[in-house]
Amino acid sequence: MDLITICQTAAQTKYKTAALSTDEKNRGLLAGANALEAHAQEILDANTKDMERGKQNGLPEGLLDRLLLTNERIFGMAEGIRQVASLADPIGEVKRMWTRPNGLRIGERVVPIGVVGVIYEARPNVTADVFALCFKTGNALILRGGSDALHSNQVLVKILQDALESEGLPREALLLIEEGGHEVVTEFMKQNQYVDLLIPRGGAGLIRSVVNNATIPVIETGTGNCHIYVDEFADLEMAVNITVNAKTQRIGVCNAAESLVVHEKIASAFLPKLEERLKSHQVEIFADEAARSSLSSAKEATEEDFGREYLDYKISVKTVSSVEEAIAHINRYNSGHSEAIVTDSYQNAEKFMDGVDAACVYVNASTRFTDGFEFGFGAEIGISTQKLHARGPMGLAALTSTKYTIYGNGQIRG
Repeated sequence: MDLITICQTAAQTKYKTAALSTDEKNRGLLAGANALEAHAQEILDANTKDMERGKQNGLPEGLLDRLLLTNERIFGMAEGIRQVASLADPIGEVKRMWTRPNGLRIGERVVPIGVVGVIYEARPNVTADVFALCFKTGNALILRGGSDALHSNQVLVKILQDALESEGLPREALLLIEEGGHEVVTEFMKQNQYVDLLIPRGGAGLIRSVVNNATIPVIETGTGNCHIYVDEFADLEMAVNITVNAKTQRIGVCNAAESLVVHEKIASAFLPKLEERLKSHQVEIFADEAARSSLSSAKEATEEDFGREYLDYKISVKTVSSVEEAIAHINRYNSGHSEAIVTDSYQNAEKFMDGVDAACVYVNASTRFTDGFEFGFGAEIGISTQKLHARGPMGLAALTSTKYTIYGNGQIRG
């Protein structure tokens, strides 16, 4: 199908998906999860083609990691779908109801958004995650994945469509734009006649392009310049473990730590310990002058380093003299994603929680937990760094709207 046909088909299908019962939706999700596991080798074969092309095209290591599918990741995707199936269905819930003096009974009911479009880069796991969340909430879904993951996405979408059809459910609830080129993406962004919500998932360039060019309402899923602040009252061993995990567990994800902020009182004791651990992961350190005096191999940090999402084995280091200075530095350079403080001081933890402007703020834990699966949402459609409608990991609730239902017995307005 061409782009317009895809959009028109989704716009027609949204009324069918909105009318599905919870049992029907769960049946479709479980069938999809089982199908992914049953066709794991087919998915791996398609992903191998994408990986080979990605390496030939010189994709950075972080993006190759996002592109890679393994048996473990495929079964993880299936488990995420099952978790979504096990969650309560928000559609149809009456959030509140009240009676006016004239006898009108007004209710606020949860409904699907309609047609959700997702534009994303080399992340085939997104295909399964957003399908699960959109189908559970009765939305029709249009996907436009990056060309780097085309083979993987084609196979994943067909497997999930066939699973829906096998259960007597509309396969058109999930559609994939396979046409290539930036022109198609730009045209997709303007289909507000058919698409109700657009969500970009990818690098800063993609997100900026969608936000600046779309005529469809957009939820911005931001990049992740995430910080770890090691307070003067931190447990240093804990701080080392959290920082190493947040930086190195997966470098190509938006909740990986890119920046470290250290209180000057513990810098000389903490930084050498951290440097030793980071060396085993070949992490480059870019530090300010004060931090470099406690490090053996750090390079000079520039202004750009403090605001950069590296998606690489690199980290910036800034020293501060107070928790207030740490908060000010983070609020200046962060991307509104995830920030963490390591401290034994309840007072400083509360200052940090209250003062840092981000979707997710942690005390004594890795930023890597900013994830719909880890939050108990089953999956996520993205991590919103804006403040309207949704913020943070976006689960089922973020893919719903409301309508007011008003019951009367003949009232007219005078």
